[in-house]
Amino acid sequence: MEDWVTIRNLKRLNENFSNRQIGKLLHISKTTVKRALETDVCPQYQRKSSVNIEIEPFTAIIEEKLTVQKLIRSRVLSDIISKGYKGSKSAFYRYVSQNAVIEKRTFHPYQTSPGEQAQFDWSPYTLVINGELTRIYVFSYLLGFSRYRIYEASLSQSLSSTFDALENSIMETGGVPERIQTDNAGCFIINASRDNLTWNSRYLQLCGHYRIKPTRSLPGHPWSKGKVERPFNFLEEHFIKGNEFESFEEFCKRLKTFQEEVNNRVHHTTNQTPKYLFDRELESLGLLPAGRFVDIKEQVRKVSADCLVQFEGSRYSVPYLFATKEVWLKVSKGYRLQIYSSQNQLIAEHILSLVKKAVIINEEHYKNHNIERGNWDRLSQSFLRFFPDFEWFPEKLKAQKRINPNYHLTQILEIIKYYNFEDVKNTFSACLQYNVYSYTFIKGHLENHGRVETIEPIPIDKKILETIESVGIKRPLTDYKLIKYQ
Repeated sequence: MEDWVTIRNLKRLNENFSNRQIGKLLHISKTTVKRALETDVCPQYQRKSSVNIEIEPFTAIIEEKLTVQKLIRSRVLSDIISKGYKGSKSAFYRYVSQNAVIEKRTFHPYQTSPGEQAQFDWSPYTLVINGELTRIYVFSYLLGFSRYRIYEASLSQSLSSTFDALENSIMETGGVPERIQTDNAGCFIINASRDNLTWNSRYLQLCGHYRIKPTRSLPGHPWSKGKVERPFNFLEEHFIKGNEFESFEEFCKRLKTFQEEVNNRVHHTTNQTPKYLFDRELESLGLLPAGRFVDIKEQVRKVSADCLVQFEGSRYSVPYLFATKEVWLKVSKGYRLQIYSSQNQLIAEHILSLVKKAVIINEEHYKNHNIERGNWDRLSQSFLRFFPDFEWFPEKLKAQKRINPNYHLTQILEIIKYYNFEDVKNTFSACLQYNVYSYTFIKGHLENHGRVETIEPIPIDKKILETIESVGIKRPLTDYKLIKYQ
């Protein structure tokens, strides 16, 4: 290329120079000089394309499978190997990448107008909260025009938590877009096939409440929802990694601070801050409905006799009036467990436990119950007279059986009278080992591992027996009257 430029410059500066003279100055042939002067385009080296002799018999098959059948490359490689291909994998992939005939997967960017579309998705993360590795879920709601985003966090990805995060995001933006783009998760779509698309009826009810048209991304088309998916990587790199949090509430608070920072950062596509464009887009959003979408009947549970209800590995207390009754559970704000009665009345609310198998108790739920007014103190004192070294047992029994500890301790005091004293103490130790303090467990353990003590009858003095008059039990037949029936 440098010779081509030099040849043309020499000829321009001195038109009397012949091709031979220029060739001698540059130590090239006059034919090369002539070719350079006749060509107005700078010559470039082009390597002749060549096909590996091993792959040449399969080129037509490869192009058909990639362009017509739309098979992935690894599948095509397996097919041609089964047909006799002996070449290397690198030769195959090199041919595929260099062959211009094969169409590459591309897409046209879709720009939305103000208020037209919102995208919603979520991603799981594992981070350190209060020194414990905790699994959390971050939901992202993004307006397509302004790129203004809302982050919501939850300890659960249930249908209730997902709908609650979506609804909170819509309420925070202060308006409703024309449609919302989601993926094919089960909480949105029951059947994701192209020919028989079936939406989740609960999701359709939510969309109908806010008058939003639901749309989805087809399977295998991640770019149609890329505006909301790409920020998750940014969130992980700039907020999640390297951070620890004292509590889940602190995480949610700092997440909102990060949300504000992102919305005030210049976006590389729009060259504007999302907050600036959001102020324009807000005018195009629809009005919010008068009330929120209320559908609390997400998960039903039956309250145990000790006024506890189980949710995701932990147990939470409810007022004692609802013991043994069915209640409805809902996760609100991502970390609050709300418990509703069958009449849709909120009866209890707890912060979700970050630790599995925890027992979360609100003492107010047991206030004024008869266990506070009964004879628990008398029963405990009776127990401690026999087992002074096991003062922890009544405390743990009452903590675990809050609704009826009197019954359990009464039955325990009754059954231990019939078993060996050492075996009874071993049974109490087993209760501590298995963290079970019920009468049923103690009874079963003693029946399997305890020795029954023989109860001797109380001796009676013979002199007392002599003073007791004998009572005759024989009667003559004349004492009985004959009753005639008509």
